[in-house]
Amino acid sequence: MDTPHPSSPTPRRTVLAVAGAAVASWALGAGTARAASSRPEPWGTSAGHGPLPDGLGRLTPRQRAGQRIIYSYPGLTPPDSLLAAIRAGEAAGVIFFGENISGTDQIAAAVAQLVEANESSPVKAPLLLMTDQEGGQVRRLPGAPELSEKQVGQASDPEAAARDAGTGAGQNLAGVGMNVNLSPVLDVFREPGDFSDAHQRSYGTDPDSVGTLGGAFITAQQETGVAATAKHFPGLGAAATSENTDLGPVTLGQSLSELREVDEAPYRAALDAHVKLVMLSWALYPALDPSYPAGLSSKIIQRELRGRLGFTGVTVTDALEAKALSSSYPTQRRAVLAAGAGMDLLLCSARDIAQGQAATDGLVDALADKSLPGSPFDAAVRRVAALRSSLAGVGSTG
Repeated sequence: MDTPHPSSPTPRRTVLAVAGAAVASWALGAGTARAASSRPEPWGTSAGHGPLPDGLGRLTPRQRAGQRIIYSYPGLTPPDSLLAAIRAGEAAGVIFFGENISGTDQIAAAVAQLVEANESSPVKAPLLLMTDQEGGQVRRLPGAPELSEKQVGQASDPEAAARDAGTGAGQNLAGVGMNVNLSPVLDVFREPGDFSDAHQRSYGTDPDSVGTLGGAFITAQQETGVAATAKHFPGLGAAATSENTDLGPVTLGQSLSELREVDEAPYRAALDAHVKLVMLSWALYPALDPSYPAGLSSKIIQRELRGRLGFTGVTVTDALEAKALSSSYPTQRRAVLAAGAGMDLLLCSARDIAQGQAATDGLVDALADKSLPGSPFDAAVRRVAALRSSLAGVGSTG
């Protein structure tokens, strides 16, 4: 959960402290019930069956693990260690923060360095180059979209404003070579001043309206070629002002019917708009899973998002380094838990290359000892590969 900050990069996400057994035994993408076949499959995604595409089956274990890792780095210049990981085919992409950006020319040049390194990778697909460009208080790049989601929801023609915001976000990111936006937020806030409302990160209190506006944003942005990410499933709109997962554990106690009829409802519109990615929340939802936060819950990822709603696209974690996670869970363990629960991409956003390397180490070891079974692991790799291939030619990534 991002919160705005006036002079430094937005604080990254915080995960609910968790204890107990691993969820890695859940088979990612295997045996999951699908929704009605009439629901359209998101653009550029794969159901996860068949051989690995374009030579991915010949990757080393470390390259195979790297297809699920999103790196971040400190400062304005990509470090040599990141460029080396990309050249080696051990990275799926990079997320950018305020500290990485001093202006559009500068970040475009940094992106070009990453793209050049990727040309030497054995994985012949664009990197996933992403940021949070929601609008209003949460923007990494200067410029569009300038309106916050709350302002969009209050506009005289909200749907037109949402389309304009999506178009502006996509053009802005593509203009510097990025191809994934971690937006829109589909949280349905409850009371004025709630966490999402206080930071103007919600379109409103009506789930149908939130879905309509989120769908309009997604459609318009993806028409520019930039992939959209619906977040934070199954929803953080019920979080009160002080319930910030950046700062500690959050338990949201809605009933199952309220979760499905209010919080999850906008995601149907997002899926109808062919959203390419969904980010999971780090809050705990006892009505869905009393033991694990959403991003570590196979029940929420596999049964609710993929099974009940029928999402077949790419899932992405919130920040893997979240400070509320038990200190007994090192990066390697967090990576294995998230991957085992059903997260396709692991967001290593601590601005430390060693974090991404450690997450890769964890996946490699778990594949070797079979605590992460190979078949569901490769189903996730296929989905990520399909997404990457669908973004060829966006900005300077083609």
